[in-house]
Amino acid sequence: MTSAADEHRRVAGVFTERVRGVSPQAWDKPAPCQGWVARDLVRHLVEWFPGFLKSGAGVDLPKGPPVDDDPVAAWTVHSDAVQALLDDPATADKTLSNPHIGEIPLDQAVDRFYTTDVFLHTWDLARATAQDERLDPGKCAQLLEGMLPLDDLLRKSGQYGPKVAVPESADVQTRLLAFIGRSP
Repeated sequence: MTSAADEHRRVAGVFTERVRGVSPQAWDKPAPCQGWVARDLVRHLVEWFPGFLKSGAGVDLPKGPPVDDDPVAAWTVHSDAVQALLDDPATADKTLSNPHIGEIPLDQAVDRFYTTDVFLHTWDLARATAQDERLDPGKCAQLLEGMLPLDDLLRKSGQYGPKVAVPESADVQTRLLAFIGRSP
């Protein structure tokens, strides 16, 4: 089993490759998330998570430049800060408290909610900016297996769109993306 720090390093590393691969004119290309452009994917990740950490665990992450000014630097500062948090041995003793999920170890909260979000938005960024859209099939299978029993809860959260119909023979990445409301 991989640690939360190792999993973030791997998943964020792939997202970082996609961020660095975006041409300057592609930041305003439409993303698969309705009403968003490529830049908004980075904005989403660097803006929602610091508040989640601050309110649930009292952790302040350093801020980079605004996403509108420099999405690559904004992502890099953010991603490096999350990695430093996960690599810090003191994190193992911290918990995150949230009224919707209760209290869980901080590293598990990061892995479950944030690293998963980064993984899923990797495809969105790749699709929006015409880059390699392949995701790790093992991670896709793991996430799909964990999400299937939570279908109603996930839909009610508003975080995922309606499922998209795909053939039963579709590969696991296609089934995962369709499950979360993307049209692969």
